[in-house]
Amino acid sequence: MNLSRQTIVSITSPEVNVPAPSYFDLPEKVLQFGTGVLLRGLPDFFIDKANKQGIFNGRVVVVKSTRGGDSDAFAQQDGMFTLCVRGVENGETISENIVNASISRMLSARFDWPKILECAQNPDMEIVVSNTTEVGIELVLEDTRATPPGSFPGKLLAFLYARYKAFNGDPNKGMVIIPTELIPDNGTRLKKICQQLAVFNDLPSPFMKWLDECNDFCNSLVDRIVPGKLPALEQQEMEKATGYKDALMIKSEVYRLWAIESGSERVKHILSFREADPGVVIAPDINVFRELKLRLLNGSHTFTCGLAFLAGFSTVKEAMANPAFNHLISALMLQEIAPAITDEGLTLEMAKDFALKVLDRYRNPHIDHQWISITMQYSSKMKMRNIPVLLKHYERNGNVPELMAAGFAAHLLFMRSTKEGEAYYGTSFGKKYLVNDDHAAAYAEKWEKMEAPELVQSILSDADFWGADLTSLPGFAEAVTNFLNQLLDQGAKQLIARFQSDSMIA
Repeated sequence: MNLSRQTIVSITSPEVNVPAPSYFDLPEKVLQFGTGVLLRGLPDFFIDKANKQGIFNGRVVVVKSTRGGDSDAFAQQDGMFTLCVRGVENGETISENIVNASISRMLSARFDWPKILECAQNPDMEIVVSNTTEVGIELVLEDTRATPPGSFPGKLLAFLYARYKAFNGDPNKGMVIIPTELIPDNGTRLKKICQQLAVFNDLPSPFMKWLDECNDFCNSLVDRIVPGKLPALEQQEMEKATGYKDALMIKSEVYRLWAIESGSERVKHILSFREADPGVVIAPDINVFRELKLRLLNGSHTFTCGLAFLAGFSTVKEAMANPAFNHLISALMLQEIAPAITDEGLTLEMAKDFALKVLDRYRNPHIDHQWISITMQYSSKMKMRNIPVLLKHYERNGNVPELMAAGFAAHLLFMRSTKEGEAYYGTSFGKKYLVNDDHAAAYAEKWEKMEAPELVQSILSDADFWGADLTSLPGFAEAVTNFLNQLLDQGAKQLIARFQSDSMIA
């Protein structure tokens, strides 16, 4: 039996939480740009939970912009999927299986653009959520009358202009827009880009006023490890236990946080799903949440994903079971990152407390978080998540952060690749891996022409990309070159072990 609206009534297993039949009659209230597991495992989780409690009472229209993905499975399963929550919370082991029915339908931006614009005419539609990766919120000067516009901000502006016209500029029909892309001030940045695009497209001044005053662009931060599909054996065990097959079944950890920045009572009223779970936090300032998550969780992932993958570890939990790697990442977070990010509102005690919780999350035996998935858009993540921390470390200490330097060297080695067709592939332990990065070509070209010392100098000195000339940091380029040579000569696993055995870190 396959999961669908028709078969949901036949699922009687106590192993799974299923929606009531009346759930499917709820109106569409949310337009979601993105189909990824993070959105399904966090915002859609909160919405589904609230719907089942009779609080939010609204469903999600998902906009798919990429060519790949599981669009057929979404159609066959009527948008439903199973979320398997595994982990420990307050000392209690949690194991929940939830059939999420928050998604009403999936529309393709490429093929269904008129239907997406029709959603702007829906008076119940109130919220836009997005996760288009960190490179998705960028200004692209384009005609927003295209079907569809190429960029996410272009699509959003076209939708908002269609809504403005559909309701004759009604100030009460503005949207609450919550980007979840992991960039600072994501809502503020998205609003500015939409305003610039509106000027470029010569849209009328009354619309410009409506865009500015009647729509709430909220900065937000999401925090939950959602590794995605279950391993094949675990998937089979779940299907046997629940009595149905689900091609979209995913797993997440227990911890969840969606911090949304707003002091507006209107926003709080519209986002009523916040009442269903303490993991939704609406506050006038979310900077502390952002810094802790961005630097300690995402930042530590980005600093270590190259090292871990090149050492032969497939998953985070596998790496954490290795004492030397556990020692390395713990020291990175507690000794290098945490002291660098403190300020008046974020104490060292707060940073270290959060770091210890993150380490416990990394050790979750139920989560198979693949290192290769963490390397997606590796260079942009390194720039956005870690370069600011590196610069702060130098401002305060003026010396080389050894673990950051080693992580950067592993980043350079991971990015060594050759072009095959339209993609770039690296090699580790005799096996090819995809370098899924918009800057893969630039790295590949440098690796083809340069030896390690010259390559390090060339890449670190690119102030246009990094926002600073990293060769100006005393000793950093030399340390990165040294670690890169060690990686080339001895391998990542040996370097990780040496950090522990040589007491290079306390």
